[in-house]
Amino acid sequence: MRPENAKTDRALFIDRDGTLIIDKVYLADPAGVELFPGVAEGLQRARELGYRLFLFTNQSGIGRGYHTIEATHRVNARMEELLGLPRPIFDEICIAPEAPGQPSLYRKPSPRFIHEMVAKYALAPGRCFMVGDAASDLGAALGGGIQPIAVRTGKVDPLKLPEVAEHHIPVFENFAAFAKTLG
Repeated sequence: MRPENAKTDRALFIDRDGTLIIDKVYLADPAGVELFPGVAEGLQRARELGYRLFLFTNQSGIGRGYHTIEATHRVNARMEELLGLPRPIFDEICIAPEAPGQPSLYRKPSPRFIHEMVAKYALAPGRCFMVGDAASDLGAALGGGIQPIAVRTGKVDPLKLPEVAEHHIPVFENFAAFAKTLG
């Protein structure tokens, strides 16, 4: 793992549901967390290569009143437990609790979290990626000036998203396949 005091200007911003874990819509029960195969190894590889890791997740179930931010924290903790990597796994975590239509600061496709982390950690946007399964993930990357990466583990085939063709966004079968390409 990367030493905590190591300086790096590259990072992965990673969506949670449909990218690292199976998307179970409004997941609030930690018992429901299921990792996609190869996720732990992919995250470990990224860390070993010196990438900072940022979890960036929309959780509209909070804004809709279906569950609490505390439930989301418990789900994240269970995910980290299943990953079995030294903690903290992520340099920072952004949970966007807003539902569609609510005033929003961080809800993807807003790039605000990306901009803040680029500034806080002196990241080089050209050496950063946003990995996700949805148009909102790709939009956050494009708005944040970093490279979007689409994975095919979500509910929508990213090859059907107009952003993929329009911006020539690389598509991978899953996070693990993308992580193998990191250098």
